[in-house]
Amino acid sequence: MANKALIKTSLLLQKEIRIFIKINKRLSSIHFTTSAELFQVRRSITFNIMKKLSLLVLSSMLFSIMLIAQHEEPSKDKKLYDPSADAKADLAQVIKKAAKEHKHVLLQIGGNWCSWCIAFDKKVKSNDALLSEMNKNFVVYHLNFSKENKNEKILADLGYPQRFGFPVFVILDGKGNRLHTQNSAYLEEGDGHSFKKVLEFFEHWSPKALDSTQYEGK
Repeated sequence: MANKALIKTSLLLQKEIRIFIKINKRLSSIHFTTSAELFQVRRSITFNIMKKLSLLVLSSMLFSIMLIAQHEEPSKDKKLYDPSADAKADLAQVIKKAAKEHKHVLLQIGGNWCSWCIAFDKKVKSNDALLSEMNKNFVVYHLNFSKENKNEKILADLGYPQRFGFPVFVILDGKGNRLHTQNSAYLEEGDGHSFKKVLEFFEHWSPKALDSTQYEGK
């Protein structure tokens, strides 16, 4: 809706400018008694058109702000974990994607209620080295655990990782086989998560680290 209004405002601006140019051309061909009279007419017309243009520009700015707000607001409201998600179907797609890209799957299990879950995600996404290492080696999926949806069947199939508390991380290969369950407490340091420990976790459970060919003959 805001897009259409912005386009309409832009067209009106163009129309007013064309009218202004056309009027000025016509004025040049009209005979006035004095140059002061011509000046007075032109000033009056210019004032009215500039007034319209100012209002249109202001409207355009307001619509632009609305568009920016529309794009930013969803990102503020978007939650990390989705209790309503069909996790089984999502996982099937994530595993398929990981196989195609020759990556592993990193399940970050927790909920929007879990401050440490949110903190871990922010830690990784705010650090270029961690984010790069994670994206290079894993397809990430945030598996929800909350009172609305505990995904009990999936967690049972994964060997009950919730026994370690939250967040808890599970690594799957491109076929959906569980390779590792990581207790996030071992990645903590002080009031947060350790850069070094998280980076090592990503590196040690990457596809390259588990590639048997690199260990042959050593």
